[in-house]
Amino acid sequence: MSTASQSQPNIAKLDHDLNQAILSGDILNAFDKYYANDVTMQENDADPFVGKEVNRKREQDFVNSVEQFHGAKLLAEAVNGDASFSEWEYDVTFKGGGGRVKMQQVASRRWKNGQVVHERFYYKASH
Repeated sequence: MSTASQSQPNIAKLDHDLNQAILSGDILNAFDKYYANDVTMQENDADPFVGKEVNRKREQDFVNSVEQFHGAKLLAEAVNGDASFSEWEYDVTFKGGGGRVKMQQVASRRWKNGQVVHERFYYKASH
């Protein structure tokens, strides 16, 4: 193994650690630790949001919208080069009459220098 490849971040470990932090409910601290300042985040085919500050506010808004967190399951995770993929199932009750919802989604992440620089969520939007 060359020295260059040894100095590369272990994407599988970083992604696994991030997923474990999410499972434990430590979403905002995980965001602060694992996401780059210039991160781009996108929901399905909606316009992307660029920058850590904008996306952290969106994460905070999501956390604040949850009345009760019933659980999360990490169904699968995989890494290929600088890309990682995780399949999730969430069970939450939203504030304001949103009711209890079971959601499934896939998160696709691109990593650079040990941090997420792009994340896109794929899920069926409920209307």
